[in-house]
Amino acid sequence: MTPDSEQPGTPVQEQAARTPPKRKAGVPVWRTGKPDAFLAAAVDTARTVVEGITPAATIGPHLAAKSEGDRLVTHLFESRLPGYAGWQWYAVLTRNSRSKVVTVNELGLLPSEDSILAPEWVPWAERVRPEDQQQESEADSQVTAAAETEGHATAADDPTDDAGTQAEA
Repeated sequence: MTPDSEQPGTPVQEQAARTPPKRKAGVPVWRTGKPDAFLAAAVDTARTVVEGITPAATIGPHLAAKSEGDRLVTHLFESRLPGYAGWQWYAVLTRNSRSKVVTVNELGLLPSEDSILAPEWVPWAERVRPEDQQQESEADSQVTAAAETEGHATAADDPTDDAGTQAEA
């Protein structure tokens, strides 16, 4: 190479700067946005497999068919399961290239933005405060003291001797 070709602004470098880098292997960009037409139409199949894990009454209307990749579609259904308002049943369907046989990859229940979720888990060491430990130790000492006094009181009040016979007065 000549020193002129290494200078910025040469036609070769300008063209290289204009062309985007080659995309790595994987799912083509044009396939991820649009779901596979055959799989997107398989709503009845998706509903049937979800009915295999929950009663039909807990499955609401079909909400969406989202493309997850090449020949991979997720069907979403509203959940009518008590206690799971805002959740969605899902079934992930796939098929081989040029095949009309639908395969179920996964199914289950997912939360949506409107779902009520449990709070984040907090480790025990962070949940318990020093005053909680102090109250717990005070309660334990009170229970121990009450048990000891109850044990002495029952022994003194019991008119039987060690042999279990009635003492005569």
